Parts: sequence; structure tokens; C-alpha cells
Amino acid sequence: MKRVQTDEAPAAIGPYSQAIKVRDIVYTSGQIPLTTDGKMIEGDIKEQTRQVLKNLEAVLKKAGSDLNHIIKTTIYLTDMDNFIAVNTVYGEFFTSRFPARSTVAVKELPKGAQIEIDAIAIADTEYVF
Repeated sequence: MKRVQTDEAPAAIGPYSQAIKVRDIVYTSGQIPLTTDGKMIEGDIKEQTRQVLKNLEAVLKKAGSDLNHIIKTTIYLTDMDNFIAVNTVYGEFFTSRFPARSTVAVKELPKGAQIEIDAIAIADTEYVF
């Protein structure tokens, strides 16, 4: 088991790792729309979703993976009225290889974020589905 840490994504805001790699599987912690300096993206849900996915990309890259190797994502939204907008941005990042996904409505998220996404991905392999 290996801890994954990169300065290309915001630091953990609590006692947890950005991701943990076990053999060829990467388990990311949830990413919220923070910049690398820990500032919340002030903007609409589309801008926040883009930042979250960029954060996930950075963590996965450090782990030897990328978005094309994601097996499963979970999206947490504080307002399900944002589902269509989030789905639109999600489709910008996943164009032909669609991981399994769950979307869950939650009461609130850390730092007042509107969205959080975590992922499970394969690393260190040529396999792409």
C-alpha cells in the first residue's frame, strides 16, 4: 500500500491522503473545487466541476494512472438541480470510455463546496477499456 501525494492538486484538508494505491488500483479521496493553494473556485457548478476533475487528473497522474483508467466514480451534489450541468462537464472529460458512476445528493460538503467526486482507477498497466 502506497500513499499518493502531489502538489498539483490541493492538499488534504484533514487526516487523510489524496489517494492510496494498492498494487494496480488507485483509490482517490473525494476532490472538491479547491485550487492548489487551497482556495475555493468561485463560480458556477460547471467551473467547480472542471476544477474537481482537474484535481482528480493530477492525483491519478501522480499514481501512474489517468482518467481513461477510472473504473468507478462517485459524485456528491448538494443540489440535484445541478445534475445536468455537471453531466455536461463530465462529458467533456469522459468522451468514449465511461466508467461506472453513482451520483448522490448530500446535505452539505466540506468548505461549502457544491460538488465532490472520488474515483477508483487502474494504474501501471497498458489496459484501457
